[in-house]
Amino acid sequence: MADPSSYRPRPGEIPDSPGVYRFRDEHRRVIYVGKAKSLRQRLANYFQDLANLHPRTRTMVTTAASVEWTVVSTEVEALQLEYSWIKEFDPRFNVKYRDDKSYPYLAVTMNEEFPRVQVMRGHKKKGVRYFGPYGHAWAIRDTVDLLLRVFPVRTCSAGVFKNAARTGRPCLLGYIGKCSAPCVERISPEDHRELAEEFCDFMAGRTGTYLRRLERQMADAAEEMEYERAARLRDDIGALKKAMEKSAVVLADATDADLIAVAEDELEAAVQIFHVRGGRVRGQRGWVTDKVEEITTGALVEHALQQLYGEETGDAVPKEVLVPALPDPVEPVQQWLTERRGSGVSLRIPQRGDKKALMATVERNAQQALVLHKTKRASDLTTRSRALEEIAEALDLDSAPLRIECYDISHLQGDDVVASMVVFEDGLARKSEYRRFQIKGFAGQDDVRSMHEVITRRFRRYLAEKERTGEWADGQDADTAGPGVGDVASDGRPPADGRVVPDDGEALVDGPALKDDDGRPKRFAYPPQLVVVDGGQPQVAAAQRALDELGIDDIAVCGLAKRLEEVWLPGDDDPVVLPRTSEGLYLLQRVRDEAHRFAITYQRVKRAKRFRSSPLDDVPGLGETRKQALIKHFGSVKKLRAATIDQICEVPGIGRKTAETVAVALARSTPAAPAVNTATGEIMEDEDGAPETTTDAPGEPVTAGTPDERRGQER
Repeated sequence: MADPSSYRPRPGEIPDSPGVYRFRDEHRRVIYVGKAKSLRQRLANYFQDLANLHPRTRTMVTTAASVEWTVVSTEVEALQLEYSWIKEFDPRFNVKYRDDKSYPYLAVTMNEEFPRVQVMRGHKKKGVRYFGPYGHAWAIRDTVDLLLRVFPVRTCSAGVFKNAARTGRPCLLGYIGKCSAPCVERISPEDHRELAEEFCDFMAGRTGTYLRRLERQMADAAEEMEYERAARLRDDIGALKKAMEKSAVVLADATDADLIAVAEDELEAAVQIFHVRGGRVRGQRGWVTDKVEEITTGALVEHALQQLYGEETGDAVPKEVLVPALPDPVEPVQQWLTERRGSGVSLRIPQRGDKKALMATVERNAQQALVLHKTKRASDLTTRSRALEEIAEALDLDSAPLRIECYDISHLQGDDVVASMVVFEDGLARKSEYRRFQIKGFAGQDDVRSMHEVITRRFRRYLAEKERTGEWADGQDADTAGPGVGDVASDGRPPADGRVVPDDGEALVDGPALKDDDGRPKRFAYPPQLVVVDGGQPQVAAAQRALDELGIDDIAVCGLAKRLEEVWLPGDDDPVVLPRTSEGLYLLQRVRDEAHRFAITYQRVKRAKRFRSSPLDDVPGLGETRKQALIKHFGSVKKLRAATIDQICEVPGIGRKTAETVAVALARSTPAAPAVNTATGEIMEDEDGAPETTTDAPGEPVTAGTPDERRGQER
């Protein structure tokens, strides 16, 4: 615990002007970001008697080891810089709203030749019109299903669309009248785009025009005694009205507003947002946050506005934002919203009428969300705390292991040997810290040697970071530190600087985690309190030996063996047996299973990539187009290998020099081994009578057998 007086700036050093400040801990991580109209006055509040500080503020200033600031010219610039730094550094003591899901939107891809209606999540794309967010994807699909009767816009994927265009047959929706089938040219691109525009207008709230038009057409059809057409129009009107009923009318037709309500107690706060467009509630979303600092309702609203509109522009920011309390001061926030929208934005507290009544509804939703969250989390926090305490007691640790790293080795019969590292902090997975390794120190199957290599590489990088930042302990030998070798990128190749790249297939919360001296998280920069390896005595001994060789003696090591779920400690002949009902054992199992999942996922990706490779990939100067031309001409790599140079030259685009290079490369490559049916033992033959090779790409064998048999060979 640091004494704030040890890093307090000297009098007169802090400027009396607007700016943004950052508190850092002893590892140079940014732990808090704040803004101030006067940096001098704001920072002075942190360096007073600790007894006068709020408990959470006291924890922050005693965790910090330094403070720094950046001066800006206006409060609006301070607001923008604060938002950018909070997203960049992810400081642990800042208010961060935890959104438990990515809310789905109804999207119309107006940037395509034939616009498509679909459900979308995540970042918004340019040229796509969005409606929502909705609470559930099924609510969007129900609405779209009703509207397709009147606006039969394309909803199929690009693959289905191209296949229908190739075969000349539309999909089922085209046959039942819920798609205008532009894939088979039943409608021109211009008419289909106009149909998509009408769909967007209806979703935007301009509904009266289409209802009146359909009612007029229905009356005309009935008058002309076209009763079947009149019945279809009647059903279309009913579908539109039913779709409209799904969005309750709450305000006047022209009202576009977002209503934000906050429910809070001393420790947590819940925020609820209702999105009103065209007078109707088009979407709802909510967040929950820990109040890690002493903060007012107005400040909570300000943080919610930053998260809600920080990356939005144009019409995504409504004309009116109604809140329960105004930020102090309100002018910079209102100016910032106006800049995001490009026109005036009203930020105010509703005083009377329908808007105040709707705000009361939003507040009730916020209260219910907070109650539900506390009900769920109470047991969760208690369970996690008990699990960490049980682990500390069982392993005789000085304190609960707040950061646990687990390692696992995965391979398929000794091929594609990889390793994974997963991180749990406070009993929860920290996916942004996950890492994966490719074993390159040796070839073949040796889990113990692989574990030693991975632990060595990981903590060698940690020591290198300590050396670079000057954090060496007394007597520690800097010569043991050095960059890891063999660390791999997500495409399987070692990057130039030896860094380990996170798995692109994982939902990494923070994105790439390589950061620099400015306080961004650095790869391998933070040590765990506990290292868990998937395995028994040999793997544990290898991990401990790697740490001993690096001179690291303040990190505990244990292993969890799958057979009897025993916990092994270095140097012990007998395992530690935790009760089957132990929360500590359950947490270790979750950590181990997550490491196994992450490792085997990476191993399968590497194996699939190897299976998709072809001998033609090694031919210099042969691009994808000419490779496809060769395969199309000869039918397979086997037939291409048997062809003469003159026959290869007959392929369009292949000259004699290239043909000679291809022939030499194929002659050097080893033909694929025949596939064997492991159930019967027979060699499978192709139609020419030669042994058949099962391939994902020409020339490369795939392990034969059933999926279950192949999975049984994986480690």
